[in-house]
Amino acid sequence: MDECNINVKAGDGGAGCVSFRREAHVSQGGPDGGDGGRGGSVWLVADRNVASLLAFRDHPHRKTENGAHGSGQNRHGARGADLEVKVPEGTVVLDHDTREPLADLVHHGDRWEAAAAGRGGRGNARFLTNRRRAPKFAEQGEHGEERWLRLELKLMADVAIVGLPNVGKSTFISRVSAAKPRIADYPFTTLEPNLGVVRMGDGFEMVLADIPGLIDGASEGKGLGHRFLRHVERARVLLVLLDLSQWGGQTPEAQLEVLLHELGAHRPELLDRPRVIAGSRADIAVDASFDGLRVSAPTGEGISEILGRLARLVEEARAHVPPTDTVTIHRPAGDQVSVERFDDGSWNVVGRPAQRAVALSDLTDIQALDYARDRLRQLGVLKALVRAGVADGDVVHIGEFSFEYEEDL
Repeated sequence: MDECNINVKAGDGGAGCVSFRREAHVSQGGPDGGDGGRGGSVWLVADRNVASLLAFRDHPHRKTENGAHGSGQNRHGARGADLEVKVPEGTVVLDHDTREPLADLVHHGDRWEAAAAGRGGRGNARFLTNRRRAPKFAEQGEHGEERWLRLELKLMADVAIVGLPNVGKSTFISRVSAAKPRIADYPFTTLEPNLGVVRMGDGFEMVLADIPGLIDGASEGKGLGHRFLRHVERARVLLVLLDLSQWGGQTPEAQLEVLLHELGAHRPELLDRPRVIAGSRADIAVDASFDGLRVSAPTGEGISEILGRLARLVEEARAHVPPTDTVTIHRPAGDQVSVERFDDGSWNVVGRPAQRAVALSDLTDIQALDYARDRLRQLGVLKALVRAGVADGDVVHIGEFSFEYEEDL
């Protein structure tokens, strides 16, 4: 399986505590409410020991721990543990709805924060000021991020074997490696790529991928073309197999024209990729005019020569890729505050800093309201509402909090 949907839910932050010191001989103890703990984040991590996305097919949900609430005597809540979800190298993360690429986990150890944890709320001890000696409010914890994502796997192979359906790709890879693909005499026998490791006599190894058959129109999605073509993108070298038996009624030249057109239409740079062109099924060839490498998996004709050429091209391609010891860590962009208008005429303030400003334990408390108003002003929320055209009496939503706007706010 090379694509799937996954639901990720980060942990909520714990609530801050409202508490005051209660000690003998201290009639008016100060605030001592502790902070809530941060929730756990969900991370996607590329792991070379994971081969597929099958684990997500029947169990797509991944959820991590919430942070604990704060308590009195300045005791802070424990943090929720992060969750690392292992995926194969070469996994591309897409937005579930828009299909916008979000992260590309190419190398072992690459990681991406798929769902950001909710921050813990601050206890009332954090709101002590010279003017506010006994704050009776604290922050609520933030909700952890939750969303659906699309995962797609692009194979990391040295050689991608491409050709029309049923030209002998699976037979070839089964002959030169330990791969055991399904083989039959009808189109689209291979619906998932097969990987095989070829070990040369000098100890050189390379990974071959048997790509499901391409057809005319594959670059436009015909015959699952997009799903198949993306596996070619990361291959260092292409092995183009043309059927000399003309099983499908097309000459080798016509087959090559279709394949190169579809590769170029999908990604123009694929036409610049080093490639070896060979005629397959040489043992039952009906086209004697083909001038090029000829191979027969059943008889072994041409196999050594083709593997030798592929090994040289793979070695050259590897030499041009600088080694990397770095691990890429992807994090979502920083929070921004913005204003949008709903169809019913009300306004919505988007952004975690604004939501945090009003996520207080008691917004009926005048000190809490003063704090929220001052914080929204510092964030530029009130100016943004005015610039957007808010009027007295308009309803404004900030997270789970709503109020009617007044100009003297």
